[in-house]
Amino acid sequence: MNSFQNYKLSRASIDALTNAGITKPTAIQAEVIDHLLNGRDVIAKAPTGTGKTYAFALPLLEKIDPEGEPIQALVLAPTRELALQIADDIELLIANRPEIQVALVYGGQSYGKQIKAIAKSQILVATPGRLLDHLSQRRLNFKNCRYIVLDEADRMLDMGFIDDVKKILNRLPKQRQLALFSATLSRSVQDISWVYQDAPLEFEVVAKAENKPQIEAMHCQANGPARVTALLDFCQEFKLDRALIFANMKQSAEIVSRRLQDRGEAAEHLHGGLSQRQREKILERFRQGELKFLVATDVAARGLDIEDIPLVVNYDLPQENENYIHRIGRTGRAGSTGFALSFYTIASEPRFRELLRRTKSHSELWDWSAKKPQLNWLEDSEIDEAALAKKFNARNAKRQDARSDNKRFKGAKQKSKYDKKSANRRSGRRSQRRGTAKS
Repeated sequence: MNSFQNYKLSRASIDALTNAGITKPTAIQAEVIDHLLNGRDVIAKAPTGTGKTYAFALPLLEKIDPEGEPIQALVLAPTRELALQIADDIELLIANRPEIQVALVYGGQSYGKQIKAIAKSQILVATPGRLLDHLSQRRLNFKNCRYIVLDEADRMLDMGFIDDVKKILNRLPKQRQLALFSATLSRSVQDISWVYQDAPLEFEVVAKAENKPQIEAMHCQANGPARVTALLDFCQEFKLDRALIFANMKQSAEIVSRRLQDRGEAAEHLHGGLSQRQREKILERFRQGELKFLVATDVAARGLDIEDIPLVVNYDLPQENENYIHRIGRTGRAGSTGFALSFYTIASEPRFRELLRRTKSHSELWDWSAKKPQLNWLEDSEIDEAALAKKFNARNAKRQDARSDNKRFKGAKQKSKYDKKSANRRSGRRSQRRGTAKS
């Protein structure tokens, strides 16, 4: 179907879509909306940025009784950022329906505020951890909940929420409709589907021309602080005004953002160690264009609703292959062309080649070696990670040698004591024998 008019949607939903300038369903929406309206369980695999939120939100709203008790529908999301985005999208659809309310529950927010919102809302959007906190304190129940969605299900389970998700699903009524939306169908997602869904319909939307991000993927051989210089040169060459940079550890994210700040760039880091208020403030600054560079861990790889990111950078190669797709999927949206730049070293090149092969991705070499300046590392205040690792290993080897020498010294000392005691005992026995002979 190529029009929302062809679905059994209320006039209020159609008007909300029209007001938002949305007239044609995406591929995933066209696949699942009818089946969800008919009450079927669904497991859907679709690329990032294909309209999954509206695919489940539109049928969800048709099942809500404005006069009914809370909570009638539950949407679980792995991160606070994704939960906020989902709630915003649903709020857009109910802008002209004040009788329907949405409660948003995630960590870092006041319990009291959340309890008041839950008491008067038909729809609950939540992260697993904070939702379990409310359930353990008996602040809500799910006796009226008949519609459940797990969005970014694979990410949620990979982040270690599988036990929390099971506890939540076990609290829900037996007669329910469960929809799973995911970028990949991992084993854990299939296990959840097997246990908790009833004859689900499976859908997969391939990234075709109409929904595939337009991304020019490139790679560059660079290591240590040289990556920062290469990044700035890349932005200058392709006239890019901001970038989302991914690092594997929060310490790395902080170091990279500090290096960019030292170069006079507007940069900040984003990771799970920050408070919710700090994260929201940083994200808002990036959205508003106050920050040129946002350095994030994979906690930001999904669910971030940031428009028009021209460049995504893999400062560190992702540890999991599928995260490569999730990362670079942040750019090249809405018909615009985006860039993705991945850094690698001689040692990590085989890993990068394997990553491209397993994700069926293509990347062009950006030969920075012909462009890069001769860096004077003695004058550079930054430390090359390779040199640092070499120094660290040398120091450990020296410590190991020192421990070995210490052990040898202690062994020799103990042996000396033993030899002295043995000599004393032998001397005593000889004296005793001489005394006996004299007698």
